[in-house]
Amino acid sequence: MTKETRLTLRIDLANGARLGPGKAELLALIVEHGSIRAAGAAIGMSYRRAWLLADEINRMFTEPSIFTRHGGKSGGGAGLTPFGERLLACCQRMDSESRKALAADLDWLDEAMNRAFETGKSEKPERD
Repeated sequence: MTKETRLTLRIDLANGARLGPGKAELLALIVEHGSIRAAGAAIGMSYRRAWLLADEINRMFTEPSIFTRHGGKSGGGAGLTPFGERLLACCQRMDSESRKALAADLDWLDEAMNRAFETGKSEKPERD
């Protein structure tokens, strides 16, 4: 498996909430799958964790981002509110624009990187 240099954008809001790639991905997958459970499963997240994250996203802002429909003949499901759609678009735009703005710097870092380095492993100094 080849790793690549990447940029991860996370916004730390003044209220202490954090908005990063995991929450943005969950929002996008709710759109794709129409379900919080299925969205979580698509990224290997437990049902409980997906629901807790969805609830947190709904409480982070003054408007909810995710709505749910209770089951029945037509089944349950979830989707994004108009605010949630705007939030997802904003997250995707910020991610795309930050990648474009920093592409040259990321390329430079990638070229300068010591490819033999492994996180958590240190070289033991030679003893005389």
